[in-house]
Amino acid sequence: FPSHDNNPFKSRFYYRWRSLIMALVILYYFLIAIMIVGIIGELLPAIPGMSLILIAMLVWGFVTKFAGMGVALTVAFVILLLSLGVEFLASYLGAQKVGASNWSQIGLVVGLLAGIFGLLPALPIGGPIIGLFVGPVVGAFVGEYAYRRDLELTPRLQQSLEVCVGIVVGTVIGHVAKAMLATAAVIVFIVTTWPNLSSVIS
Repeated sequence: FPSHDNNPFKSRFYYRWRSLIMALVILYYFLIAIMIVGIIGELLPAIPGMSLILIAMLVWGFVTKFAGMGVALTVAFVILLLSLGVEFLASYLGAQKVGASNWSQIGLVVGLLAGIFGLLPALPIGGPIIGLFVGPVVGAFVGEYAYRRDLELTPRLQQSLEVCVGIVVGTVIGHVAKAMLATAAVIVFIVTTWPNLSSVIS
């Protein structure tokens, strides 16, 4: 309805409709901003990452009754599953690259589990999340140090630290890979949902 319509009912309906559209647009851009925070979260261990992106998509889906969101949600779920294993795999490969022993790799797994479920539980925010990063490093160091007991103290510490460096480098690469996957999910969301929103606006 045109804004200058003399019919009071049509005029009120028009302004309510425009207000609804404006609220929908604001919500859309707000959720995009949340998704960008989620991408940053894949780089920083203290901020939620892909899970935050998925929640934002679900919010938009509930508002729009999931119109045209099948592809976006499928991609997001697949990327979420992939991202769960990317960081661990990158840390594992980083440890292998510097000649880590089986003990350090076992320590990596134990440290990862301890970091998720028990490391730094006293912190009100980020305990398990920080533990996800610190746990594998500490576990691998302890495992490698215990395995290299035939070496003198200095080379023993050096080898254990090299394993830690390999894990840290692998973890950083893993975070970058996860951020790229998260970016792909957001791009798919925008490409599949923006046409519907723009048609409503116009």
